[in-house]
Amino acid sequence: MALSEFEIKRIEKIVGGFVEQIRPPMEKRSQRDISYRIENQNVEIFEVRPKWNDPSTKIEPPVAKATFVKSRKMWKLYWMREDMKWHCYEPFPEARNLEEILSTIGEDAHGCFCG
Repeated sequence: MALSEFEIKRIEKIVGGFVEQIRPPMEKRSQRDISYRIENQNVEIFEVRPKWNDPSTKIEPPVAKATFVKSRKMWKLYWMREDMKWHCYEPFPEARNLEEILSTIGEDAHGCFCG
């Protein structure tokens, strides 16, 4: 089941604030920036940067993904491993609220999200 309009607005406010805090300075954003998207029950945070062999093309390497499990009212946290598949972030796989998930991503204690 998709998120409601109210839930999406709330998520945009929370995640937008988080992303704004971790974005690089304005003068460096053409080389590396951070953004997010909301699709269905997923919130994906990703980098935006030029492709190494074609600077005119932007790529969006993933940083983290949070999925809302509506039936359990829980958020699940994922990171992308070198196999290019999303894996549950075992040190902190789920939380009751999105703020806890974002805090875990920001701390990045195991270097899984931003290296």
